[in-house]
Amino acid sequence: MKISQLFVAVLAYLLLTAGLAALAQAVGSAAPAHASPAPAPEVIARMLHRNGAMKSYTARVHVNLHMLNFPFLAPVLDGTSYYKQPDKYAVVFDRVPGYAKGFQKLFNDVADPASWQAEWNVSDRGLVKIGDYPSPLIELFMTKKIYSTITSDAEAYVDPHSYELLEMVWNYRSGGKIVMRQWYRQQGPYSLVSQQHVEINIPHVHAVGDSQFGTYQTNVAVSDAVFKK
Repeated sequence: MKISQLFVAVLAYLLLTAGLAALAQAVGSAAPAHASPAPAPEVIARMLHRNGAMKSYTARVHVNLHMLNFPFLAPVLDGTSYYKQPDKYAVVFDRVPGYAKGFQKLFNDVADPASWQAEWNVSDRGLVKIGDYPSPLIELFMTKKIYSTITSDAEAYVDPHSYELLEMVWNYRSGGKIVMRQWYRQQGPYSLVSQQHVEINIPHVHAVGDSQFGTYQTNVAVSDAVFKK
């Protein structure tokens, strides 16, 4: 082999080796596509503190429910949503028909990520693409710490940039499911829930509901008594 040919062969080998090494380094250092920005406890902490300067709020809530399997039942619920640092949430309706009592707990559960780690084993499933959301969301998967004969598990889908809870799904051992979606608006320096849509498909109950939140009164006095109702 001529010296010039040997030089070209060695140069090609070095370029190939360098290219493979660079590729390996890039692949090794890149985060997997499904990895989420933080483990489950940190995700929840960021959800709780995303409006860090807000000490409390109250807001009126208006809910229209439609019982699809009993079309003549379409209750309208009005109430108040409360929050107080560090982790107290409650939605208290003015009046609730007997057959709709369970809806109040539903609205409380979706508002209260602080309670998840007390009641559920929470694991991080990373970033997933679901539904019509334009970007992948963090999926938190939850199973009850104390076995429930009713609830199987739940999933919470969180925006990885704003840490807003966009969707929550409750799965039931009967095969039923409840899905709650949320939308937000900016009020002053805070990002707050503006609307919710719930779809309920469990044995004997098929319903949809839409809620609207009025103007929030932020950093106001809120009695601890409202959280005990």
